[in-house]
Amino acid sequence: MTRPDIFGAARLGYVVVESRRLTEWNRFGADAIGLHVDALTRDTLRFRLDDRECRFLIQRGPAEDVTAAGWEVDDHTSFEVILGRATAAGLPVTEGTAEEAALRGVERLWRFPGPKGIATEIFTRARTSTTSPRMLNAAFVTGRSGMGHLAITTTRPERLHAYWDDLLDLRLSDRIVERIGPARLNIRFLRSGRRHHSIAVANVAGLAIDPIRTTVQHVNIEIATLDDLLASFHRVTELGFAMAWSIGQHTNDRELSYYCVTPSGFELEVGWNPVVVTPELERTWEPTTYDGISLWGHTPAGVRVATLMSRFQAAVRSLREG
Repeated sequence: MTRPDIFGAARLGYVVVESRRLTEWNRFGADAIGLHVDALTRDTLRFRLDDRECRFLIQRGPAEDVTAAGWEVDDHTSFEVILGRATAAGLPVTEGTAEEAALRGVERLWRFPGPKGIATEIFTRARTSTTSPRMLNAAFVTGRSGMGHLAITTTRPERLHAYWDDLLDLRLSDRIVERIGPARLNIRFLRSGRRHHSIAVANVAGLAIDPIRTTVQHVNIEIATLDDLLASFHRVTELGFAMAWSIGQHTNDRELSYYCVTPSGFELEVGWNPVVVTPELERTWEPTTYDGISLWGHTPAGVRVATLMSRFQAAVRSLREG
């Protein structure tokens, strides 16, 4: 029996974050990044980027981390294929409660374990708002491209690549090799459709431990105009939120972006104008390996990067001395 190919049938729909710092998250989302924020209760925030009720769900809790990623699936046939693959892989599948679905702005959802403890949630119908989002930005690029992408570091890149490939038939867009201090970073970029990548898997070559505390290294969102990108960059710095990497342009997808530090410690990449893998490009696309993450910019900023470098160096020393 031929295995069905569901490439293009799913895209990143939302992320769920657990944090005790909801006041700081509210200020970060609304005043710095410029998102629409709905404070549902004292324990729950939602951020909007578009007409969807929820793109970020922030719930009170101790993790200070992304705990789930929701994937929107086009149709029930593809939905059943994904559930069948999860079951065949031995992953326990459960249906989310009506309350969980309502908080995420979807009609129904199913959940099963994902890499690094991030629950994978899938749904077919998202709820839309009747009111336009109140944002400091004109718009974000979502739609068929989804809400953005996730970047995950790991010491087991093949396992993570296989998980996403087996589940959603993601395709390899390209790879990047980069040196950061003593570490050699190998990154593979996986796409689920027109967006250049929905998942980036970064392997710190030669290290036995993952130097990143959080499940994701960063979450990406794509802003619609260059003016809004620059304005949000200035708001983030003026309001005192940490900037991890300054504005720069990537080698592979050509996205112009900056990376700031969220109240929970993982980074948010705000980007503009990346390469779009159109159907015409898809027919002839060949993965390329790039030397270095950035064409220009993306220079390290502040104590955040110094701390990360010290962790890399400590990991290298422990391997050499072990």
